[in-house]
Amino acid sequence: MSDAVEENDTVAAPLDAAEVVDGRSDVERERDEYLDALQRLQADFENYRKRVARSSMDAGVRAAGDVVAKMLPVLDAFDLAEAHFAGAPSKEGEALTQARGLLLDTLAKEGLERIDGVGVAFDPQVHDAVAHVEGEGDQVIDEVLRAGYRWKGAVLRPAMVRVKG
Repeated sequence: MSDAVEENDTVAAPLDAAEVVDGRSDVERERDEYLDALQRLQADFENYRKRVARSSMDAGVRAAGDVVAKMLPVLDAFDLAEAHFAGAPSKEGEALTQARGLLLDTLAKEGLERIDGVGVAFDPQVHDAVAHVEGEGDQVIDEVLRAGYRWKGAVLRPAMVRVKG
């Protein structure tokens, strides 16, 4: 029986309160570190996702602008054809004018703006002066020789103009 008593006598020593608090604070500290790391990782991923989306959108706008820039000679040809038929109205002239208007309206809905305007102040950012006529006052556009265009606010091609003043 003495053997049985000895087995029952081995009781676990009670845990010290300081040990429990230290163990818990280590676990809480580790948990907080993991939480902070996770939050930083989540924020980094969100920033990356936004940056990739913005980059993708910018690439799409640039690609569309390149296509529109390649279409500018077509618009110039329509302008010349319209000027040619302006003196003598005909069915062909009306058809060309309608086709030109349809193309310009479609491109305008996507972000193309025409730069011209006789009588407006000369702006070297949007105008390319190729001729000058003497006049009084500030420099203004006297004649638009070739229309310029903006694509989504950025100058795609400056307007070729004659300046007066």
